[in-house]
Amino acid sequence: MALIPSIFGGRRSNVFDPFSLDVWDPFEGFPFSSSLANVPSSARETSAFANTRIDWKETPEAHVFKADLPGIKKEEVKVEIEEGGVLQISGERSKEQEEKNDKWHRIERSSGKFMRRFRLPENAKVEEVKANMENGVLTVTVPKMEVKKPEVKSIDISG
Repeated sequence: MALIPSIFGGRRSNVFDPFSLDVWDPFEGFPFSSSLANVPSSARETSAFANTRIDWKETPEAHVFKADLPGIKKEEVKVEIEEGGVLQISGERSKEQEEKNDKWHRIERSSGKFMRRFRLPENAKVEEVKANMENGVLTVTVPKMEVKKPEVKSIDISG
């Protein structure tokens, strides 16, 4: 939900988006998340990909979603349309193998599951959705139905 202004950082908007199913995280961007060396790995995984960035633009022909998913293979990502016209993008980045002799100095890359959901507008052709993954960017294209222009009948004027 993009109702909260961007006082906590990130690319939030103060415009309410009725199609987004995002949940606002009041702790997003706080400085205490920068050093995770003393945090157990299970706690790091719970917040993994909570902030997966997705852009949604509308063109005259389609709704286009672009998600930054660096280091994830297309086999690890699922794109689904749920009943009621909800687009769901989900996946999982595997945790890197830890060796007993490894000494970590900094852990900033997250692992674990992510999921984002968007309610599509009524003009979306959900049966024709296409997805493409290239260079760590997932692009989902949802074509739009053509808006039928009202038929105008010309009337001859007699007289």
